[in-house]
Amino acid sequence: MRAVTEQEASDADDASCLFCALPDKGSDEETLVIARGELVYSVMNLYPYTTGHLMVAPYRHIGSPGKASHDEQLEMWDFLARSQRSLEVALDPDGFNLGANVGRDAGAGVLGHLHLHVVPRWRGDANFMTTSANVRILPESIQETRSRLVEAFTKLG
Repeated sequence: MRAVTEQEASDADDASCLFCALPDKGSDEETLVIARGELVYSVMNLYPYTTGHLMVAPYRHIGSPGKASHDEQLEMWDFLARSQRSLEVALDPDGFNLGANVGRDAGAGVLGHLHLHVVPRWRGDANFMTTSANVRILPESIQETRSRLVEAFTKLG
């Protein structure tokens, strides 16, 4: 008998996985989905670091980029780039944080389901509220931002 590693356990299909359940949970407006591809989708982060914080996730429950198929990797990168361009059009940020946290020790909030973060940044956007009170100040509602991003994503194709 051998022990199951944390990675193997997290790679198992899990009905409780946020990213597995989200695409079929309701309308795109309700679930904050921006765009859907054949293998991946782009979605607003319900708890954004900044206005417009998006995530790109595959539909398939995989835990790391190395487990993604070549086609999933290509579409994830395409959606990452399209998400960034949409944010540029809709929100005009000064920069971006792009990346993934893979595994508990790397800070992954959702273990076992790969997702990429697209975080728009503005000069001087850091503030004490996030670290002192776990509060984020956003200039508009997530739904308003979502509407602007859907329009930009659609225009950019």
